[in-house]
Amino acid sequence: MPHTVKIKQIQSLTHDVNQYTLEKPDGYQFESGQATEVAINHEQWKDEKRPFSFTSLPEDDHLEFVIKSYHDHEGVTHQLDQLKVDDELLLEDAWGAITYKGKGVFIAGGAGVTPFIGIFKWLEAQGKVEGNSLIFANKTSKDIILEAYFRALLGDNFISILSDEEASGSENGRIDVDFLKKHIQDFSQHFYVCGPDKMVQDISEQLESLGADPDGITFEK
Repeated sequence: MPHTVKIKQIQSLTHDVNQYTLEKPDGYQFESGQATEVAINHEQWKDEKRPFSFTSLPEDDHLEFVIKSYHDHEGVTHQLDQLKVDDELLLEDAWGAITYKGKGVFIAGGAGVTPFIGIFKWLEAQGKVEGNSLIFANKTSKDIILEAYFRALLGDNFISILSDEEASGSENGRIDVDFLKKHIQDFSQHFYVCGPDKMVQDISEQLESLGADPDGITFEK
């Protein structure tokens, strides 16, 4: 049976991304980086489940999700953007392969950064941020989720790249072999990759071609 929870707070993070703070069911457990299936508790939408990653800490007294809404069609994320405080969502139990396995490089595309938000919050709480870095690819600077947080937390170990815009503090282009060679010295460390399926596949292949251990590359299969 899914868990029914109320929305406690909605905060806008970018032009198309909201942070949702929810009630936490008694005994609900997850690991940082994991996800769950979420549906809107409305007759028309309750069977339309979508996967979203937790961005709160496992020990928090609430649950939190950072969700990008796509308004080009009348789908679930468009409907989520219409919800208000005290509206209800349905949650399944937690699942997912993207959990922290050791220091390494996190590579995200767009909303694919969401499991890494939870992991970096956990690393911050544990005092274990040092030695980890984040490469974050977006179309434009207005698309960068929690940019100020990541820059403050990671300093020079936060690397932004924009495909559709040239902006101060970000590189311009796409992640490719030359870019990876420029920014990564050690390909024996852990790698965590999340984003569109094609991006994940391409970057995983590029990392392997540069000497990364296939078993050292974590992504959602």
